[in-house]
Amino acid sequence: MNITHNRSQKLRQLFVILFPILITQLGLYAMNFFDIMMSGKYSTDDVAGVSIGSSIWVPVYTGLSGILLAITPIVSQLIGARNKKSVPFSILQGVYLAAAMALLVMLIGSFVLNPILQGMSLTANVHRVAHDYLVALSIGMVPLFIYNVLRSFIDSLGQTRVSMIITLLALPINVALNYLLIYGKFGFPELGGVGSGYATAITYWIITIIAVVVIIKIHPFSDYQIFKTFYKVSFKEWASLLKIGVPIGFSIFFETSIFAAVTLFMSEYDTITIASHQIAMNFASFLYMMPLSISMALTIVVGFEAGAKRLQDAREYSVIGIIMAVSMSLLCALAIFFFREPVASLYTEDEKVMQLTAQFLIYALFFQLSDAIAAPIQGVLRGYKDVHITFLMSLVSYWVIGLPTGYLLATFTDMGAFGFWIGLITGLAMGAIGLSGRLLYIQWIKYPKKYAVK
Repeated sequence: MNITHNRSQKLRQLFVILFPILITQLGLYAMNFFDIMMSGKYSTDDVAGVSIGSSIWVPVYTGLSGILLAITPIVSQLIGARNKKSVPFSILQGVYLAAAMALLVMLIGSFVLNPILQGMSLTANVHRVAHDYLVALSIGMVPLFIYNVLRSFIDSLGQTRVSMIITLLALPINVALNYLLIYGKFGFPELGGVGSGYATAITYWIITIIAVVVIIKIHPFSDYQIFKTFYKVSFKEWASLLKIGVPIGFSIFFETSIFAAVTLFMSEYDTITIASHQIAMNFASFLYMMPLSISMALTIVVGFEAGAKRLQDAREYSVIGIIMAVSMSLLCALAIFFFREPVASLYTEDEKVMQLTAQFLIYALFFQLSDAIAAPIQGVLRGYKDVHITFLMSLVSYWVIGLPTGYLLATFTDMGAFGFWIGLITGLAMGAIGLSGRLLYIQWIKYPKKYAVK
């Protein structure tokens, strides 16, 4: 990370940090994309089962891994304040916390998974695929959570290219394992959609091992000697991490779990509707990687500037990031509109699923603008460590406004499944408005009173 003196330098530094984050996010997303796409080529039941399993897993994972995102603003501010000695202790405590969280999720999941699936109107085969997919995926849960901590450390130093390289190395391995285990090639068992769960779990182990080696062996990470001293578990440090991380995690959970809740409601529809909805949602999530990546980059640069009390620089970064996200969202909306049918054909060869997916993708157009405003603002606020109010905003906008609106439209109008998508769009819009107000308060009322502005 370098100190910048004008907007041109800021734009250059933000892009240098952002581009590898985007490639990394797309790579991680691609694992889920190939799970669903390759399962869809196997059978409609398998893509439905993997989609249901994914819709249960994603909000749990993103919510809990969101807690671990506390590492990024903590380390960024420590580095901005030139307090490097405290970094190894914080990172190692984050690793301990990550492992504990993963084990707890696995324990709880062993009790609640079957009841959740039994509460859905699924065919026996779709139920089986969803259950076995999640069981297979759990094998990689501990390394995945640990990797999130290590990646946050790597990214907080501004070395986002390293995370990108790790992901790009792992992606072809994941695709190859999918090919072997889904279709039973070269003597491997033919597991269908369940095989994608095992393939992804193995890949999680690989990227975690690579990250550990990089941090131990390669400059500048090796300078911090993260694993030189294995400190005792510090529940006080865990509390500090959780104080920042829990609101972040809940904010992400409220946003992602509403999509899972909609999928649960969708289980009342037929398999074609379930598959079409999930495919469209999967592609919308793919496009979300751009504003999400900008959000993560803004957390790093704003945290760095806020830690050094350069608040004018932090404000300038936020403006650049939001403008960039909105501009990209308009391009993504055009891409959805003109290429929705070819996109649908990537996931399935079933003509009915393809046609219905193209209709759902029209609604995904309206996700783009709200996401382009809300996501980067969340990243800026995390850079300031302002996380408590935003998670309440997420709860209200998504669960008090968005989901009830969608349920009412789907149940009491002739919109059917499309009503849920309108509810999601409403919730995202309300979230964007609330976050915009919070950012204005933080930047122009709260912090100018606390620090001198350059």
